[in-house]
Amino acid sequence: MTLQMSPTVRTNPVSSLAAAEITAASKLLHEAGHVSEKTRFAYVGLDEPAKAEVLAALAGGPTPARCVRALLLDTATGAGLDTLVDLTAGTVTVRAVDGSRGQLPILVEEFEAIDPIVQADPAWAAALAKRGYAVTDVVTAPLSPGYYENPGEEGKRIIRVFPFGFTDPTDHPWAHPIDGLCAYVDIIAGEVIELIDNEVLPVPAEPSQFHLDKGRPAPLEGLKPIEITQPEGPSFQVDGDSVTWANWSFSLGFDAREGLVLHNLAYSDPDKDGEVRPVVYRASIAEMVVPYADPSPTRFWQNYFDTGEYIFGRFANSLKLGCDCLGEIRYFDATLADEFGNPQVIPNAICMHEEDFGTLWKHTDLFVEGVSEVRRQRRLVISFFTTVGNYDYGFYWYLYLDGKIECEAKLTGILFPSSYKGMEEWPYATEVAPGVGAPFHQHLFSARLDMMVDGVSNAVEEVEAVRLPVSETNPYGNAFTYSSTRLASEAEGARSADSALGRTWHVVSTERTNAYGRPTGYALHAEQNPTLLADPSSSVAARAGFTTKELFVTAYSPSERYPAGDLVNQNPGGDGLPAYMAADRPLDGADVVLWHTFGLTHFPRPEDWPVMPVDYAGFKLVPYGFFDRNPTLNVPASAAAHCAPSSKPSSESSSEPSSEPSSGDACCHHEG
Repeated sequence: MTLQMSPTVRTNPVSSLAAAEITAASKLLHEAGHVSEKTRFAYVGLDEPAKAEVLAALAGGPTPARCVRALLLDTATGAGLDTLVDLTAGTVTVRAVDGSRGQLPILVEEFEAIDPIVQADPAWAAALAKRGYAVTDVVTAPLSPGYYENPGEEGKRIIRVFPFGFTDPTDHPWAHPIDGLCAYVDIIAGEVIELIDNEVLPVPAEPSQFHLDKGRPAPLEGLKPIEITQPEGPSFQVDGDSVTWANWSFSLGFDAREGLVLHNLAYSDPDKDGEVRPVVYRASIAEMVVPYADPSPTRFWQNYFDTGEYIFGRFANSLKLGCDCLGEIRYFDATLADEFGNPQVIPNAICMHEEDFGTLWKHTDLFVEGVSEVRRQRRLVISFFTTVGNYDYGFYWYLYLDGKIECEAKLTGILFPSSYKGMEEWPYATEVAPGVGAPFHQHLFSARLDMMVDGVSNAVEEVEAVRLPVSETNPYGNAFTYSSTRLASEAEGARSADSALGRTWHVVSTERTNAYGRPTGYALHAEQNPTLLADPSSSVAARAGFTTKELFVTAYSPSERYPAGDLVNQNPGGDGLPAYMAADRPLDGADVVLWHTFGLTHFPRPEDWPVMPVDYAGFKLVPYGFFDRNPTLNVPASAAAHCAPSSKPSSESSSEPSSEPSSGDACCHHEG
């Protein structure tokens, strides 16, 4: 197992901001008089040039201007500014944010300010006291408030607060929800504006110390180390943020809001003299929401947009070799801005490595003597992990030898708990520990896939299986076929999956065909999971319109980046995809963007507590007529040296200690 580091080097017009660029943007904003002692930077990121400009530059044309978008919050007044800093021209453009279409994202500083505010409130102290707690025996969970038109909240930056018992610093407070109580805080005024003291419920007492030996069963014995080695090094090449691997090429970036971003995914076609053929211009997780099903007076508002409200990329983990990533690893740092506008580096934020993935193709022929061929599949993995409060999310992009692209979200961490009332009385939660309820909820992600299948002139066809009745042409009733319907405009662009029909969506070129006269294309394969389960009239349905269908298709616009809109925090709804699609732009032969909703509906189980084993959700982009034949016929057979059996036959294995030296017991063995 080895470790390689990659310096931050800008190689193309959409490369992530470098530290010097963040510093320069902050300096220009200071000089323009837009930053005071009370100003905080809620978001800083590259304002990407228009797609046409970028493609022209990559083809040898002029380099687009480097522009920085910065959202500035005055923590004294709550006033917001949406600024655009042109680093090339040295200019600043400013637009005021009045809060009517959403507030700026929540600051880490605002979360940290909550405890002194609630501790100073007499009603909060009294509510805790009648439950047997002092204010100093409690930690708070400050949470985004949603949008509910509550009197007194108009135009204010609101945070809603739950208390958790915390009297033992070795014990996770998540195990001790003090339920039935919630404070609504005006964070700018620094005061509790409403206290919801609905009911006094028992506080679960059982500790949660899974991180300590005393909180676990005896260690599992018999697991031997797994070593992943590539004696000749990895197969990928890295030049700054540009990567080539097998037939793939792309560049990667990191954004504070979206996290990992992949640009210009292209495949070198071995049957066309290595022609580099574009597939996806830009791929990212553009939004996510976690809506909860508990309708109680203290919890009905729980739905968290971790991307737009919390800017989840800034909470990216520094990954550890051997624990988070295993094998021949290339790490990439992420350079972001802190809330004072200064650059900060998250070391090892992105992990890249190869994985063996079983059989690629295989056949032993019964008629042609001596034909028994097999090839191994492998994939390139590009990933990051972020921790948002109680949950940890990993986002993994996989590139395969045969041209397939896959995205997978990995969900782990700690369930957000409640006090358990009983299934008959309260059928919205599972008891996962004595007295601990885990409310039902969903995790719904929106992948923004800016497509470019053999160029920017594409169309989208909905393809599904068709059952055929017995007829003159189908006398035995065994026939079936498929139908393909091309989407004409954005009015037809909101689509639902249907597992009974095997529905997929093909993004096809309108300018290029394969050897059989069919448009070259890639097919989106969706998992068959529920979309938003909240009522269509609910607040979260209005704010998260992107969760109501599995797919939305729009014509590309450089200003349309986020499915729930630019400003998600306290947004009343209707921004993002509903507004984008209202234009009803044509899609046939257009530069199309897919917005794909995927995720999980979580009815928690006791096995998810006290820490949740990883659960998975994702989707695939699969070439369909993109190639004229199997593009992996040139993959070499595995060398015999790498197909050797274990050095110790299974018949010799025993429970006796081995005399061979151990490779180490630590999780991160071989680090460094």
